[in-house]
Amino acid sequence: MSVPTANEVIDIVSTFFTIKGINQTAKSLEIEISETNVAVRFQNLAQNIEQKNLVARLEKNYSGTFITISRFQPPTSRRAWIPRALFAGTIATVMTDGYYRAVATNSIAKVGDPLFIAIFYTISLLGILGIHELGHIIASKKHKLRVSWPYFIPGIPVVGFIPTFGALIMSRGLIVNKNMLFDVGISGPIAGLAVAIVVSAYGAYLSPLIPSSVAQDLSANQGLVEIHSSILMDATIDLAGKHVPGKEIVMSPVLLAAWFGFLITFLNLLPAWQLDGGHMARATVGIKWHRILTFVSIGILAATGYFIMALFVLMFSMRSRDVKPLDDISPLSPTRKKMFVLVMILAFLCAPLPFSILPQ
Repeated sequence: MSVPTANEVIDIVSTFFTIKGINQTAKSLEIEISETNVAVRFQNLAQNIEQKNLVARLEKNYSGTFITISRFQPPTSRRAWIPRALFAGTIATVMTDGYYRAVATNSIAKVGDPLFIAIFYTISLLGILGIHELGHIIASKKHKLRVSWPYFIPGIPVVGFIPTFGALIMSRGLIVNKNMLFDVGISGPIAGLAVAIVVSAYGAYLSPLIPSSVAQDLSANQGLVEIHSSILMDATIDLAGKHVPGKEIVMSPVLLAAWFGFLITFLNLLPAWQLDGGHMARATVGIKWHRILTFVSIGILAATGYFIMALFVLMFSMRSRDVKPLDDISPLSPTRKKMFVLVMILAFLCAPLPFSILPQ
């Protein structure tokens, strides 16, 4: 595709804005515009010229409002077999993990045929991850943002405790404004959380109960570890009638998949770096507070025992702190600002707390 000439670019911009002045350099074209309320028109312009391998950035200083246009090199297309191979590998690691977890659980209390449980464990965990990424894809399509198919990342089953390291999608376009950045960020965790709640209810139904004295003996003699639950997970277990005095629930692999789902949602909703919550924080409170909240989130991760994740966020936030939308001037919509408060509440409700607020 041939890149438009400077005159052709100016003609395109003039269909959206009133041009006050032009400054051309070897690498970019700077156009001063008269309008100040430009959010919708700039989005249309940015998406129009992106198809021509150009990128427009909206900037403002003491002298006026400017649109800077330069060349855009879209990411090279990755080989189509890679996401398929990764997905197949992830299915294998999760199935293996689910089978051995079912066998181990059956040695304590009967939960069902290991193969059957492994299949439901795999469907549940990959369903949570897949719907999470599908939420991102749907929001991206709505905003005409090009993205890749999900890349599922196999984990280390059984001995590594983590059968998958999650999934991600690659952006092949540009984030135009704060509303787009917020919508793409929030869509994944909310979609995945809805599935996690359903999986948690079914997983609790499959999970057997044993006397508390037996649970204590097993913990002392076999080294079984109690997993910290979240408020939302405790609530679904309570609704399933599994909080019984004198009894302890033996977590079925399906319920463990839900636990992973709540944990993934909690981690993604942290207002840090380029996590989904970080994108929402960057769009809502700006670059300064986004950096502050990143360090607060790192502290929360360390305090809750997720030291590796804390180091991961710290290391990568030093290299690439945030995603800057092309239009960093237009404010986030009031509705989305209120939604950010709700998101932070959901992050707390999904957090693996070392205590329960629900009666046992």
